[in-house]
Amino acid sequence: MSRPARILLALSLLPLGSIASAQRFPEPYDSQDPGNGLTPTSEAIDGLQLPDGFRATLFASEPDVRQPIALATDPRGRLWVAENYTYAEQAVNFDTDLRDRILILDDEDGDGRFDRRTVFWDEGIRLTSVEVGFGGVWALCAPYLLFIPDRDGDDRPDGPPVVLLDGWNADSIRHNLVNGLRWGPDGWLYGRHGIQANSRVGAPGTPDEDRVLLNCGVWRYHPTRKTFEVVARGTTNPWGMDWDEHGQLFLINTVIPHLWHVIPGASFERMYGEHFDPHLYVLLGQTADHVHWDTRESWTAASRSGVSDGTDRAGGGHAHSGLLIYQGDDWPEEYRGDIFALNFHGRRVNRDRPERAGATYTARHLPDPILWSDPWFRGIELVSGPDGGVFVADWSDVGECHENDGVHRSSGRIYKITHGDPSEPAASDLSSLDDAALVALLRHPNVWYARQARHLLQQRASAGADLSPILDLLRELSSGEGDEVLRLRALWTLHGIGGTTEDGLIALLDDPDEQIRTWAIRLLVDRGQPSEKAISAFGRLAEREQSGLVLTFLASALQRMPTDRRWPIARAIASHSEFADDPVLPIMLWYGIKDSVPTAPDRAAELASSGRFGALPRFIARRLTAEGSDPGMRLLSRFLIRREDLAFRRDVLSGMADALRGLRRADPPPAWDEVTDSLSSIDDEEIRGLVRELSIVFGHGRGLDELRRIATNPEETLSARRDAIATLVRSRADGLAELLSGLLSERDLASDAVRGLATVDDPATSALLLELLGRLPAEANREALVALASRATSARALLDAVEAGRIDRSTISAFLVRQLRTLGDEEIEQRVATIWPEYRPISESASARIAALRAELTPDRLGSADPTRGRLLFSQTCAQCHVLFGEGSKVGPELTGAQRGDLGYLLENLVDPNATLAADYRMRVFALADGRIVNGLAVEQTDRTVTIQTPSDRMIIPRDEIEDQRVSDVSLMPEGMLDRLSIDEVADLIRYLQSPGQVPLPDGAGESAP
Repeated sequence: MSRPARILLALSLLPLGSIASAQRFPEPYDSQDPGNGLTPTSEAIDGLQLPDGFRATLFASEPDVRQPIALATDPRGRLWVAENYTYAEQAVNFDTDLRDRILILDDEDGDGRFDRRTVFWDEGIRLTSVEVGFGGVWALCAPYLLFIPDRDGDDRPDGPPVVLLDGWNADSIRHNLVNGLRWGPDGWLYGRHGIQANSRVGAPGTPDEDRVLLNCGVWRYHPTRKTFEVVARGTTNPWGMDWDEHGQLFLINTVIPHLWHVIPGASFERMYGEHFDPHLYVLLGQTADHVHWDTRESWTAASRSGVSDGTDRAGGGHAHSGLLIYQGDDWPEEYRGDIFALNFHGRRVNRDRPERAGATYTARHLPDPILWSDPWFRGIELVSGPDGGVFVADWSDVGECHENDGVHRSSGRIYKITHGDPSEPAASDLSSLDDAALVALLRHPNVWYARQARHLLQQRASAGADLSPILDLLRELSSGEGDEVLRLRALWTLHGIGGTTEDGLIALLDDPDEQIRTWAIRLLVDRGQPSEKAISAFGRLAEREQSGLVLTFLASALQRMPTDRRWPIARAIASHSEFADDPVLPIMLWYGIKDSVPTAPDRAAELASSGRFGALPRFIARRLTAEGSDPGMRLLSRFLIRREDLAFRRDVLSGMADALRGLRRADPPPAWDEVTDSLSSIDDEEIRGLVRELSIVFGHGRGLDELRRIATNPEETLSARRDAIATLVRSRADGLAELLSGLLSERDLASDAVRGLATVDDPATSALLLELLGRLPAEANREALVALASRATSARALLDAVEAGRIDRSTISAFLVRQLRTLGDEEIEQRVATIWPEYRPISESASARIAALRAELTPDRLGSADPTRGRLLFSQTCAQCHVLFGEGSKVGPELTGAQRGDLGYLLENLVDPNATLAADYRMRVFALADGRIVNGLAVEQTDRTVTIQTPSDRMIIPRDEIEDQRVSDVSLMPEGMLDRLSIDEVADLIRYLQSPGQVPLPDGAGESAP
């Protein structure tokens, strides 16, 4: 039984929580080669580059603190540190080998160095976060959110931890863990989640169907209501967030663009994979107007060769961890309100300035103020304290987050960065102040005091304290004129202690300040569905509102309302044409109404026809078509016939085509003949093409002849011919095989023709493709091999040709070898094992193979390897699925920003791609009605279709044409990718993968078959 399982068993036997610590804390061990050794602390401090007037002290370092993964402060200004030693471990004994712990560090004399160190708790496993409040300490130890009681405040747990939530995925991932506990201004405890696995979260004992499913994004938990919910979804591995002076939440992220303004109910772009909701249709991009790397040059691992010059100038790299919006009173005023984030590879602090733009925000990059020269610096967290100084946690390692080279657990540092002479604390322990004194601290220029005061008053209210004497004061502060920041602080405090009323919040919807109005909306929906009175007030506000920010949060609030009450507010928001092209508001409005469209098609169609507001008409038409209800389709036909606005007609037709893509037949909407007649004379090729495409799906055959003419006419544009071919293939038109066979000789259309022929189960077609192998263009040749390997009959013929020497065995890729194995034919399986013995069906010898390659791929050998030949090998073996320097396909993760400088990371993923397998990359085997077996990823699913991504194609297949599917335990990327290469070729490939930028192809190299 695993350690987490034993804890859970103990929980069922004890009144509260886990087993108490009964063993000595295991001494952490290092599994990483330190090379030349850890940089001495004096050199690390001396190498810091700071702006004039700033000062850095080493607040703590090893052995007093090691592996600091998260920081928090308490009302006494002490620093709480989560030490994580179990990171990236799966198979150790957590009783005897490794555990995590929580420390308290106290600087009693204010000299920037800790004086007192207390171990609060040392029973953690996968500890990523710590927060303080409500009579104890909160800790994330996947799969649990724990509360460790310390009601007497003596810095010793009163009893075992209590599991508040469980279900956080921890077993199948090594990083991207749940993390980031922080108290929000609304009184909720916020956290974050990474992309690599799905979690199903709920209180212990919650049935699976009642749990909350989440992947990457932001979540929150209410400490007294015991309510859990997802705030926003998307990004990759968010590892830092903070609220500005107006309570607007900003999030930092790794790998893809870095900065996001968090709006409740938002769905952000992801590094890979699909969101759970198939009706989003579009995702929100990042808030910043820049990235922190040079996209032309990229970078390699900092530990190997540093970032490129272009990336250095841009900000240091793609990976960020830790975010602080400075609102203290120590640093100069010019820094106040700016966003500071730790740049992992650039070993620096990035500085972005958020600004109101359009409906919401943008952020621009300012010069990076703080840089470390220490190659061991791995900044991971930023927090500020009572004197306005900023603490920086340094994981202190020479590896990266994937830790393929081990972990240096005996190191870790915390810096403190101040300016001039920091002020004396206003009180040594804020919890000793009375209620009125805490209210007075809401005026303090250092936000730390206001946050602590608000949090302490919320705790006192939850404990039953009589706070009525301060209610009038808080109401006066929140509703009066003047400083909106003070008013907001008072409003949040009032809400946290239960002092806001619905009438009071509704009155604030008329406030002259947009931030106050925004928060009135948010607090009116804080508990979920608002009242009818609040919804009516929202409707009146939407009609008169001029602020795009307020309208955005109104659109966000729609998701909390009954579906039939959203339409008046949605119509009012969409009437603000000045925001029709805004990158955020129209998308948030779509998120707010998308679930209402099926139940009110008349209202949806009316909104779509009321005017352009982003892509709203297209999305509404898509959702109505996907639902296929007669009223909705009838309305679309009527609008297409009567509305003369070409852009509107184009949007509606495009939305209908989006919904039906992949289907061969669908019921036509009422009056479709009238629609085609009314649009036939329009001089718009896009509209005519959409009508033809839809007519085929609706069974109106008069479009087939026109499509055949377009597909075979060299005078038509290439895109028109490709669209015609795709539509003919989808419709299974008569004479398809003959038409497509005739197009195989056209270089630009050969791949399209082969993909179409793959759907035809005909021995003559297979024989033709086999005959043409080697004479087709490279991409078409790959497609032909995929087609031949997709059916047992054609696969036997393919194997005959390989065994007879007519086809070189090396032209069959590792993926196709595995594809052949999934056909379920014993004879084929045996023949494949004989022809390709090096391609093992499982990675049983992966460790030995990695060790052997490491021994041969010495620095000298890699240094003399040829990256130009490596690029050619990349094009032949990797580019079908991965992008590097703009070359390749986005089937798997992009490699440009990956940990390419680490040889161990590359070898693990190339030799044993199943070692770290994200849920989104588990391969599926599909058996199709036309006889094909297709291996790929299910990247999108609707009620009627499944989108399958293979290394060579993105296929939309009707569900009724999928006879069977199973999820594999392996990655889409097959094992043994390197086994067909000589050691020199492996070295060339690795050298190119580790290169800082694009290199030329070898002289004379062009397209080549795999």
